[in-house]
Amino acid sequence: MAGFADIIGQDKIVEHLKNVLAGDKVSHAYIINGERYCGKEFIAKVFARALLCTEDGVDPCDECASCKQTLAGTNPDLVFVTHEKPNVISVDDIREQVGGTISVKPYSGGRRVYIISESEKMNSNAQNALLKTLEEPPEYAVLILLTDNLGALLPTIQSRCVVLNMKPVSDSLVKEFLMKEVGIPDYRAEICAAFARGNIGKAKILARSEEFEKIKDDAIAMLKHIHEMDISELNQTIKQMNEYKLEISDFLDIIAVWYRDALLFKATNDANHLIFRDEFQNIKRTASRSTYEGIENILSALDNAKKRVAANVNFDLTMELLLLSIKENTDN
Repeated sequence: MAGFADIIGQDKIVEHLKNVLAGDKVSHAYIINGERYCGKEFIAKVFARALLCTEDGVDPCDECASCKQTLAGTNPDLVFVTHEKPNVISVDDIREQVGGTISVKPYSGGRRVYIISESEKMNSNAQNALLKTLEEPPEYAVLILLTDNLGALLPTIQSRCVVLNMKPVSDSLVKEFLMKEVGIPDYRAEICAAFARGNIGKAKILARSEEFEKIKDDAIAMLKHIHEMDISELNQTIKQMNEYKLEISDFLDIIAVWYRDALLFKATNDANHLIFRDEFQNIKRTASRSTYEGIENILSALDNAKKRVAANVNFDLTMELLLLSIKENTDN
């Protein structure tokens, strides 16, 4: 089963966790902070298995009774804090699942581990209830809080935990992982790695997503012809973009990478480092149709569009402004 060696691109976190296990200097509370899908829960589960393993060693042995229970999801000393309300972890959730059980000594090994996913969803009462536990934790308890928004946790909670910040994984490691684990060809792995921006979980989702492939193909088809589109065709494109409203960030990222490729080629006249190498001739044409300033204006317009979407500005108007900006900065 997966161990510390299977954690990719988080060497500092792995080194820290292995050192505290080897030196028996485990803290009573950790915060693993990183964006959604980045692998926080994977790290927490490996660490929890190692903490609960009854054999000597840093990595979980996966053979002792405790490890087998953990792998089977039946270890009573590993508690995953759950919540019924999708956007809130309530004070009752914390009191019942943490406060109500933490005074009970471990059933088998020397520790009890609590994993609180989406800990940023704890409301103020829930955080204050957890704070009481963090102030005087029993020596056998280890709490692992996972969050994609460290600032949502009270400073007093942060100060009582060891904070481990996830780092973006290099594109080369993401690409290698996708080719090996998902079994996709190098070109597709490179594209997924580029769009995942160091988030290995997101890269894996993109690699397996037929929807992402369709969005990519539609975006590229639009970019090849946008310089010659009239108003009615632009309106039709906006209608199509409405279909991707939930994935519009991916759509806009594809456009951004296209124009970054164009900018790179314009500056270097070298196709070897392009993300869309198989679209070299079209990238070359895009580069020739726009000035450096024009491409920078397009990339700025993309950033503005993302901000407007995040702020719930009218979607059609936002996309219309973006497409017009792309046309204005493209020589027909």
